[in-house]
Amino acid sequence: MTNFDKVKMYYSKFNEWDRLEIPSGKLEFELTVPIITGHLPQNAEILDLGGGPGRYTITLAKLGHKLHLADLSPTLLAIAKQKISELKEIDEISAGNIKSINEVNALDLSLYASSSFDAVLLFGPLYHLTNENERLRCLREVKRVLKPGGLVFAAFIPRLSGIMGIIARMFMSPEQVDVKTLECVLEMGVFNNMADVGFQEAYYPTAEDVTSMFNDCGFDEVLLRSVRGWGHGREAEILGLVDEEPGKYRALIELINKTACEPGIIAVGSHAVYVGRV
Repeated sequence: MTNFDKVKMYYSKFNEWDRLEIPSGKLEFELTVPIITGHLPQNAEILDLGGGPGRYTITLAKLGHKLHLADLSPTLLAIAKQKISELKEIDEISAGNIKSINEVNALDLSLYASSSFDAVLLFGPLYHLTNENERLRCLREVKRVLKPGGLVFAAFIPRLSGIMGIIARMFMSPEQVDVKTLECVLEMGVFNNMADVGFQEAYYPTAEDVTSMFNDCGFDEVLLRSVRGWGHGREAEILGLVDEEPGKYRALIELINKTACEPGIIAVGSHAVYVGRV
């Protein structure tokens, strides 16, 4: 079972807001937002489940959607409230599109009525739910709160990308990973950090695992793709072209998007996203 206290502890120390400011996170964010907005209806009612400090919540609220932010971490939610308060001072209409902020475990969405949302963002929980029954429970709850025809946008770290990261961690931070820990990641995609520092309680599914579990919970696949694709590891260089060579930047982004659904690229592209419809 997932140790949610360890997950909370990790996010009480990790700067999730600024993660999307550094090159890897910035390119991830810039590529993910169009994936979301390209599928949403106008004025959508959205649950940002596991939305942490509210980066996606605030961005989508500025676009006129109605947002409900939920997260396990009180630390991240406190940051979200501060950021939303700052937004209200300069853009009261956008801030008013953020309808609720609640501390919620993704396994229990009883706070929300059935068929409440046009879309659910699931950009966090699947990173950490190490138990299959927990994952299925989460997805069934997501399905319950979605309106008929509603969409889920779910981020995950593909198995091969996770394995490569844990192997690197074993040598850089041996207190976190031993051979037995690595064996568990290789065989089941489950990482239980031996220490109280670093990423905690991780699950790395294959793309096939993700498709299967969403299908089992009643979702039809709309899209499955890598986020940064072959741009993973070259984010700073790509973003450096924005001002220097904007035409080249746009061409590279187009090529990333064009190849993002290829299975090999999904496997090694660090983060991937599944879009499903009920």
